[in-house]
Amino acid sequence: MTKFTYKVIGVMSGTSLDGIDLIYATYDVIDTHWDFKIHDAETVKYSAQWKLQLGALVNQSMDQLQDIDSLYSKYLATVISTFIKQHHIKDIDFIASHGHTALHQPKQGVTYQIGNLQVLADVLNEKVICDFRVQDVEFGGQGAPLVPIGDRLLFKDFDYCLNLGGFANVSFESKNKRIAFDICPVNIVLNYYVSKLNLEYDDKGKIASTGQVNEALLFQLNTLRFYNEQAPKSLGLEWVELNIFPLIEPYKLETKDILRTFIEHVAIQVSRVLTESNTKVLVTGGGVYNDFLMDRISHFSKSKIVIPENEIIEFKEALIFGLLGVLKERNEVNCLKSVTGANQNHSSGKRLIPKNLN
Repeated sequence: MTKFTYKVIGVMSGTSLDGIDLIYATYDVIDTHWDFKIHDAETVKYSAQWKLQLGALVNQSMDQLQDIDSLYSKYLATVISTFIKQHHIKDIDFIASHGHTALHQPKQGVTYQIGNLQVLADVLNEKVICDFRVQDVEFGGQGAPLVPIGDRLLFKDFDYCLNLGGFANVSFESKNKRIAFDICPVNIVLNYYVSKLNLEYDDKGKIASTGQVNEALLFQLNTLRFYNEQAPKSLGLEWVELNIFPLIEPYKLETKDILRTFIEHVAIQVSRVLTESNTKVLVTGGGVYNDFLMDRISHFSKSKIVIPENEIIEFKEALIFGLLGVLKERNEVNCLKSVTGANQNHSSGKRLIPKNLN
């Protein structure tokens, strides 16, 4: 048996705008068995200015996006460099970075992640593997979700892997295929309305728990066409702005009632996926800390909910983007057509080599 070891920095920025997640991890593979160890992990919070700018990306022209891309790539390089110095990291095979999604319209053949420019490799003086979504869209796929290959290789002891971040997404095995899709929005909506109370998030769902469900709004949310579409399917901020906010706003509800109704909506949509009893569900993402949301999901679902240690809750996606980089480095499949709807499995991502090493 031959063992291969990779030491990688994984970087992820999600739609909930919590910040930039960074991990330094070792990935070991013996034949087809994968293992990992996270050595260092940190979330770098966005400034109010960056939050505002990233939250408005869908309203920018392509020229404006390219300008922001340049600024964000330089900012990301600084964040990663600081992470390396603060944790005294010496041994790096490469950096695997997701960037931040600016546009995601796969039906129009468009996906654009900022923060994947050559300056990243040049400033860090390290190989960077990044921009994992573009090739999949070129192959006719959704370009999302990309995490399920990591669920299959690193968390195979669970029947379902559920992530509650900006959006809820799930992955599982069915008839020897990995199936995955976005379920519904979560924190991208909850945090938007909580921000109107000058808060970043609803701590443990306490505000939502004091609200009342608006049944008419709940019905409208639950009957959105997306929920009856077959996988593969994915969501983006554009979809939320077109379909969610215009439904909620006319009701002119108090924030607590919006939060209460939307949590009920999320719990119902998640439970429609987790329908089987005696199944184990690994739940990760910031939504895990919303106790009220977790209670409502447990109320509707028959599955056994498993909440892992905080390191996995918070950094699973960064960990898996590190793995996607490893698979790309090995020229192995890191993007599954059964998940994204692409016309083939493929090894996605681009390599950035520092100019002084070319």
